[in-house]
Amino acid sequence: MRTRVKFCGLVRPQDVLDAVALGVDAIGFVFYEKSPRCVTPSEAQALRKLLPSWVSAVGLFVNSPATDVSRTASQVGLDVVQLHGDETAELALEIGRLTGKPWWRAARCRAESDLLHCVQHFDQAEAWLLDSFSPLFGGTGESFDWSIVAGFTADQRAKMIMSGGLDAGSVGQAIQQIGSFAVDVSSGIQGTDPRQKDSKKMAAFLAAVAEQDANSRDRYPA
Repeated sequence: MRTRVKFCGLVRPQDVLDAVALGVDAIGFVFYEKSPRCVTPSEAQALRKLLPSWVSAVGLFVNSPATDVSRTASQVGLDVVQLHGDETAELALEIGRLTGKPWWRAARCRAESDLLHCVQHFDQAEAWLLDSFSPLFGGTGESFDWSIVAGFTADQRAKMIMSGGLDAGSVGQAIQQIGSFAVDVSSGIQGTDPRQKDSKKMAAFLAAVAEQDANSRDRYPA
């Protein structure tokens, strides 16, 4: 199994087209108004039309009412809902019911207990996205102590999406150490403007993931 890759916080059509051409698995649209990468539902709807059927559209929400999430998911054509705020398990389940879509829960990790709380209370999530803790919401662009994952089972780690401060130089080590099925990057592939991605950085990131996957297959052949 190869590691899946999500590019998050895309705003420009050209960045979406570049990501698709490079072979990304999922594109993330941010609907959190305080994020510099926020897009409106109408903007995301236009970008969504650029995605082929094999690239998933993920919507990032922070403490939004279930009805708002459902309305946006329907308008944009989202495949997955990512919850990145203080949403309760009850709200997450309601969002899943109203949207009819799989949902991911972000764990803002300071210590093992933060991740454990997410795993225990959001067990019906399709995946848990591991990010660094910040008083603010959304992605932080900072890494966290990866050793907090060590105490979780292989089955649990297989539901974890690694995020937080990843770039082409660090993603290989993250995959090797954590064993998550997917990785998520935003600031690690952007240019000087947070609303613009760098196609060379995107290509380097995907190449680093592919290299680590190849090394793993060589080490543990089927």
